[in-house]
Amino acid sequence: MAKRPYDLPPMSALVAFEAAARHVGFKAASHELNVTPAAISHQIKALESELRCSLFHRHHRGVELTETGAYLLVALQRGFEAMGEAVDQLRARSRTASVTIQATTAVSSLWLTPKLAQFWKSHADVSVAQIVNDTVVAPQECDLSIHYGDMSQDSGTCSVLFHDHVQALGSPAFAETYRIETAEDLAQLPLIQFESNVTGWLDWRDWFGALGYSGKLRIGHRVNNYVIALQAAQDDMGAVLGWAGLTRLYLETGRLVPLLPDRMETVEDFYVKLHPHASERARLVYDWLVSSS
Repeated sequence: MAKRPYDLPPMSALVAFEAAARHVGFKAASHELNVTPAAISHQIKALESELRCSLFHRHHRGVELTETGAYLLVALQRGFEAMGEAVDQLRARSRTASVTIQATTAVSSLWLTPKLAQFWKSHADVSVAQIVNDTVVAPQECDLSIHYGDMSQDSGTCSVLFHDHVQALGSPAFAETYRIETAEDLAQLPLIQFESNVTGWLDWRDWFGALGYSGKLRIGHRVNNYVIALQAAQDDMGAVLGWAGLTRLYLETGRLVPLLPDRMETVEDFYVKLHPHASERARLVYDWLVSSS
């Protein structure tokens, strides 16, 4: 006869014994397991026969564990507790997001959230949570993280999402009012400066320098949130630097327009990183983001 897995007696017999030993009675065990007391007695007798030892002392008024029975009860409870902890962890994991992605506010609101809306149309069963963080580069505990920088300096599994260029943008009213023709013209107008703690984001000085202008600039409004910077530009407060991959919807809807034809190609890329502990579902999201970019 083939040996059973782990060389254990039938699980039904072990469960019946554990319940009877815990309750110190066959009747209480039968109520818990929704079987008859005779069925409990039958399972325990079969277990005693296989183990060739007595697990209970049977008395007129009831039963009590033998020393061997007490030893087996402790062993079974340890095993069941370990299984219970594993099941609890799996249940807890199923109640949380199956995939977590870290990104900056700008990337999350302007690029990632619309992408995930498309993703869920074909993968509605995959729950995704975003960790929005503008203050640190090092990712928190997450499955994926999206970065703006030199991907070659990172480690692990990474893929470029998109290479970008930067233009000076403003509201249609702003463009109509000032009729900007040169970089020098723009430098005299209010400029909205996005000040980021994340390395790699260029500023107006970098952008004008790439165009060959090194004169004075009129920084009229400083913000540390790129979405607010774009809103300020929509409200005619000044010009803003627009990363094409993040401002596509603003340009397509006409809420912002290029103020000059000049644009600066970025050295850095927007890229996604798959972290080592990531699940198969995280890999699915990673592959989808890369293929759909």
